[in-house]
Amino acid sequence: MSISSAMTAALSGLGVASRNAEVISGNVSNALTEGYARRELQRATQVLDGQGNGVRVAGILRHTDLQLLQDRRTAEASRAATARLAEFHANAEKALGTPDQAGSLSARLADLDAALISAASRPDSGARLEDIARRAEAVATKLNEASALVQQERMRADAAIGEAVATINTTLEQLAEVNGQIARLSAARRDTSALADEQQRLVDRIATLVPVRIVPQDHGRIALYSLDGAPLLEGRPARLEFTPVGVITPEMTLAGGALSGLALNGRPVATSGGSARLGGGELAALFALRDTEAPALQARLDAVARDLVERLSDPASDPTLAAGAPGLFTDAGAAFSGGDETGLAARIFLNPLVDPAAGELWRLRDGLAAAAPGPPGDARILQARREALLAPRVPASGDFGGVARTSEGLISDLVSGVAAERQASERDESFAAARSETLRQMELEGGVDTDMELQILMQVEQAFAANARVLTTLDELLQAITRI
Repeated sequence: MSISSAMTAALSGLGVASRNAEVISGNVSNALTEGYARRELQRATQVLDGQGNGVRVAGILRHTDLQLLQDRRTAEASRAATARLAEFHANAEKALGTPDQAGSLSARLADLDAALISAASRPDSGARLEDIARRAEAVATKLNEASALVQQERMRADAAIGEAVATINTTLEQLAEVNGQIARLSAARRDTSALADEQQRLVDRIATLVPVRIVPQDHGRIALYSLDGAPLLEGRPARLEFTPVGVITPEMTLAGGALSGLALNGRPVATSGGSARLGGGELAALFALRDTEAPALQARLDAVARDLVERLSDPASDPTLAAGAPGLFTDAGAAFSGGDETGLAARIFLNPLVDPAAGELWRLRDGLAAAAPGPPGDARILQARREALLAPRVPASGDFGGVARTSEGLISDLVSGVAAERQASERDESFAAARSETLRQMELEGGVDTDMELQILMQVEQAFAANARVLTTLDELLQAITRI
């Protein structure tokens, strides 16, 4: 080897060592950066005139475990979905309360029963009659509040769907732009690692909302599909369409056309069921909450409200009532019609005839439709109302089954059902969170190890010093030649 060849080899070694030090410093500085993948300098023999002469940078290797990355994304989508549903069921249980909590639906019905017993022992007491009215009003108010929460949760879900769709559309456009930048840099044989990190972060953002799979393409580009096969990015980004409605009432449903569904490139697309194309993530959970979970709870609340209304509008509980007349509980002040049950829990109110603020409390004792006050010691109607609440009765609606229950038993089944759903959803969330954390930890273990990077940096330092020493020696040889 000539002196010039030796100098070329040593200079190439210095250049590669410098580049390697740059890569290592980048790894160390980004050790805690989300989405950053460890880089490794790839070397190859430098060939000049068919002969090996020194070393060159062959490329930058970006370390990623694609299968682990896919599993982690799917797990995070499941975690986000279960968290949404768990939050809803927890809020539902909180709205109804548990039987041992003061102010819960169960406790308020028990208070009404106690007020009826107390008034029946002293039917002449105006204070005790007023207590019945206030306790009955409290039961109706609790159902109103629970129904309001259900609709608030639906409206929150509807708004969140709109935000998720906007996020997906924006991110897909950004991903298409990054794809193009990667392809251009790759064609120019330039390092694309930083853009690959950004590409990964963008996919992560979408994958939480809709689980996706990646199909690698040429020049570092990717195509993106949902796990159910819907194309999201094939050269050009797909576009999701959704229209939030703002205010939602119990009667508004997707099937009835009052709520917006999801469209992909102008075509309706399902998020659940056998034909789902965008299922499994937070977006699907939001649709499930708005269109399935919350309406199911509303239907059960309406069934309980109907049971109370019908029990206390039966002439057996108040002989002064004509058939079909409103009883102690009304549908927004009027008689209840069986075909108008949806949303009844939001409309159940105390009959204004016995409203403590403007009604006549003696009607609680003598009958809502009585023409005049009766004997102050007559407790028969008060006792009949309590017996109506205690009588076993098969609910006319709801998913409670065909078993006869008292009003207390029906409310107990409602509350226990909501509690069971909360517990089940929390178990699902806990499992999904544990799986997600485990996979994320595995991913982090394959990331940047700063101790190892510093050890490699020491080796680079030694290589740099060795090549510098070679250049020094060659320089001394040249000086010796020039002195001859």
